[in-house]
Amino acid sequence: MPLQLAVTAPREIGFIEYTERAPTANEVLVETTVSGIKHGTEINLYRGTNPFADQVWDPVLRVFRPPEEGESVTPFFPHTLGSWAAGIVKTVGSEVTTFKPGDRVHGEWKHQQTAVKAEAALYPIPSGVDAETMVFSDPARFALAAIHDAQIKLGDRVAVFGMGAIGLLAIQMARRNGATQVFAIDTIPARLELAQQLGADVVLNAAECDAGLEIKKATDKLGVDVAIEISGVYAGLQQAIRCVQREGRVVTTSYYGDQRGRVDLSREWHHNRITLISSMPVWGNTHRSAPLWNFARLERTAISLLAEQKIQVKPLISACIPFERAAEAYHLLDTAPSANVKILLTYTPL
Repeated sequence: MPLQLAVTAPREIGFIEYTERAPTANEVLVETTVSGIKHGTEINLYRGTNPFADQVWDPVLRVFRPPEEGESVTPFFPHTLGSWAAGIVKTVGSEVTTFKPGDRVHGEWKHQQTAVKAEAALYPIPSGVDAETMVFSDPARFALAAIHDAQIKLGDRVAVFGMGAIGLLAIQMARRNGATQVFAIDTIPARLELAQQLGADVVLNAAECDAGLEIKKATDKLGVDVAIEISGVYAGLQQAIRCVQREGRVVTTSYYGDQRGRVDLSREWHHNRITLISSMPVWGNTHRSAPLWNFARLERTAISLLAEQKIQVKPLISACIPFERAAEAYHLLDTAPSANVKILLTYTPL
């Protein structure tokens, strides 16, 4: 039977067998060849540091809350992992018109050896483009959502905190969107070097300087127009608030698993009338330019940027690790995050 990846307990990776079914009607059965690990969200799931582990998400109130009488928190473990993958079409349902067996496709599914997906939920992989590139569709759509929320205009100064996959994509998109000066901030020298290669004008190591203050000094004492915070660390968010000019914007894309940190809102936030924007485009949230834009259009646009190779992703791939050794991949991300930007899982034919 085929296998699906799951975190079975904090920092424990296992595999769950599942029954593969034939596709019906408009469905497509895909055999996975590569999938991408979400370094932020998935590592928090791997560590067990997420609110679903001990609270109830109330879809009506849209808050996390303690369970009420008669309720209980759904057991979190085992929990499946994954986001975006690519593969080869094995069989198709009777109503499928877009794909045929042997076609290369990509889309949103878990780390598992096969997947049955609706035809409309899959995208073709263009000739001349490899599957590894298209797996970056997931970080690309979140980077693009942040760029849209940032409302970058031609001539804007922009700071991006956190040079993971989303941050390195955001730097390239900010430049394409008209930013004339782009700052990249991280604490890992290798990532800062990569950011400079991909278009950042100024790179700052936040472990060696007061990044917010340095950005103010480098922008005629004004600050950037917008800061995009993707580090997932509250210290990064604090510096993002410090670096924007009066009445500037801070856009957050990160999942903050840094539960020991805090943000001091009595300082620059309070005195500079700064706007803080959450850039979460999923979980039922609409695009801020709706109805002209929605998540489907955002996703298609991000995919087009990759398919047309208008943004670079190959330098972001740190390692390709076989699916069977997935525990090794998560251990690396947990214990040596500085050595990895994006790890992919590869699959052998069944």
